Amino acid sequence: MNLYDVIKTNEITTEYNGTYDISRINIKTIEIDNRKCVEGSLFICIEGYVTDGHKFAQKAVEAGAVAVVAKNPEALAKYGIALDVPVIYTKDTRKALAAFSASLYGNPSHKISLVGITGTKGKTTTSYMIRSIYKAAKLDTGLIGTICNKIGDEEIPTERTTPEANVLQELLCKMKEREINTCIMEVSSQGLHLDRVGFCKFSTAVFTNLSKDHIGENEHANMEEYAEAKAKLFSMCGNALINADSSYSHIMIDSAKKSGAKIYTYGIDCESDFKAENIVKNYNGVEYDIVTAKETYHIKVPIPGKFSIYNSLCAFACTYIEGISPKYAIEGLENVFVPGKAENVPTGKDFSVLIDYAHNPDSFENILTTVKEYAKRTVFLFGCGGDRNRPRALMGETAGKFADFTIITSDNPRSENPESIVKDIEKGIIPTGADYICIVDRKQAIEYAIKNAQPGDVIILAGKGHETEQIFADRTVHFDEREIVREILRGIEE
Repeated sequence: MNLYDVIKTNEITTEYNGTYDISRINIKTIEIDNRKCVEGSLFICIEGYVTDGHKFAQKAVEAGAVAVVAKNPEALAKYGIALDVPVIYTKDTRKALAAFSASLYGNPSHKISLVGITGTKGKTTTSYMIRSIYKAAKLDTGLIGTICNKIGDEEIPTERTTPEANVLQELLCKMKEREINTCIMEVSSQGLHLDRVGFCKFSTAVFTNLSKDHIGENEHANMEEYAEAKAKLFSMCGNALINADSSYSHIMIDSAKKSGAKIYTYGIDCESDFKAENIVKNYNGVEYDIVTAKETYHIKVPIPGKFSIYNSLCAFACTYIEGISPKYAIEGLENVFVPGKAENVPTGKDFSVLIDYAHNPDSFENILTTVKEYAKRTVFLFGCGGDRNRPRALMGETAGKFADFTIITSDNPRSENPESIVKDIEKGIIPTGADYICIVDRKQAIEYAIKNAQPGDVIILAGKGHETEQIFADRTVHFDEREIVREILRGIEE
């Protein structure tokens, strides 16, 4: 596509330098990382939290970029950069990235059903549940989210929950080219705040819940700002599906009303369009009735816990709205599997090991209260990620309140000192008077948990879930907890 057609949009005001005939310049890709530029790339300068893309504009051109998008001439001049290619100036380069990417790839979100899921917790699980329902209906889907991206059965590694706009639009385009008509997408608050999903059209937008997470430096200033970021999704959809039990539901509903979206609700406690009743919980999962204005449906889900009810109820409602028969929803939910979500690792012993992605106080409480219903003793192993604004002391306090025994260890320390992170967590658990131990090395901590397990123990390895790497300041190492558990068990048997 030529450069003129890429950048022409009524919503983005642009100027450009020189006398270039931009209708004769062809664009093949859009990039924000100069290292990914090839011949025919359009390089867009993004001012990030850590670095400024304007600094790398010259390197992008040297790598093959045939045009550059910048904030203004001063933003380039600051780094002494003068380019001999067309430079398009626009006030908001992030918004431009979304608009131009959508244009380059032919606005694919307008040609498929795009389901967007936002909320603090439940995005990943709900997306996999929805995908399982479509699979039961023998329909291929795309998936964009925390664990990985998928186009049908093809798995594509992911760097973040919601990709940058150029990556997102390319993924959606590939899905359409492969005749995949539905994409299920996790939409993070940062993805909304930073316009990664700008210029997307969502068939159905889903709100799961909101709790204190992602609050702090380089994230959201407070809960109100966090909620407003989430609410942006409901200005971009045809249908809005909202958790009526959340205290922030009204913010999402107001946004949906303003956009003219059709609003549906789901819940357990409040009156809603899709309501869970007659709930039965056990260690194998949950079962309950979904009551609608027309019918009642009985649901079984092989994932334990209250949040499993919310997530499956949401998945059922979403696919119902999207026109999928309830019989496929029932079948899909009965057979769903979510990597790293209360995932059982067979031990062949008189104790159990669960791997779970829980990484904030609310998810800690959820998995612990669920497991305590059937465990003789809960052994909870966790750490906190470095360079993240997590309430570490509160996470320690939550573990102390709900676990029988806690092992504080490392997660992904990144640039921080692992010992310092552990001490931050300790500040929260000490006042609870709970029984705990600190073992900074995560593999050693897992080994301690297994070798000291008692009959009837359920050992919960929390925080990493589906992840298969551990990130340190100077290196990233392979770290699959399933493999580690099996290795330790083999050592015990020998």
